[in-house]
Order: sequence, then structure tokens, then C-alpha cells
Amino acid sequence: MFKAGTGGGTKAIGDDAESRALAWLLRQGLALVQRNYRVARGPGARGGEVDLILRERDGTLVFVEVRARRSADFGGAGASVSAAKQRRLVLAAQHFLLAWPAPPPCRFDVVCVDGGRIEWLRGAFDAG
Repeated sequence: MFKAGTGGGTKAIGDDAESRALAWLLRQGLALVQRNYRVARGPGARGGEVDLILRERDGTLVFVEVRARRSADFGGAGASVSAAKQRRLVLAAQHFLLAWPAPPPCRFDVVCVDGGRIEWLRGAFDAG
């Protein structure tokens, strides 16, 4: 479940879920490239953020959105990744890849933390 003493606020729940998701993905053999990559859009416009950027053993770069809910009610954490959120993730990923002379294959995953359960949605959406 979520850590006691974190105050139970949305930020604390999200931070805990992100740490749990990262540890879980590392145990699956992925390697951390960067955590909390942010790109600003400009005054009044929302930018994007990628919670975790990891690399698969085959070289695939994986952009991960971590979503947490106290329970799986109402569709659970996975149902909360809206089209607008996907666009912001793609924007941040494109910005991140500008520094790569030859970008590797990439994928967008979602890790859902519903209560105490972790679910990894590989290829949850694409950049199209």
C-alpha cells in the first residue's frame, strides 16, 4: 500500500507510486536513463513531463507514465491517461530525443499502481 506518514496527499501518493514503479521496472531488467524529465511550453501553456525514461535490454527507449489510485474503482489508474496527457508525454519525449543524433526505437508505457497492485501496460499508446 502507500507509505504511512507521507500525509496521504496526491503528491506524496504519486511520488511513492513512482518510486515503487521504478524499483519494479529495474527488477524487470530495464535501466534508468532519467527521472522526471520536464519541458516547459511557455507562459500560460502547459509543457510535458515524463515520469521515467528507461532502456530495455534490446536498446528500446521507454517513456513511462506512472499513475496511482488508491483503488481500481472507476477504471483504475490506467483510465486516467487522457488524450491530452498523452500529447504532453509525446511532446516531452520528442524534446528529449532532440539530443540524440540517431534516436533508438521508442515506446510509451504506463505503469498503474492501483492500491497495492502494479500493472505494466507496455506500448500503452503511440506517438501518432
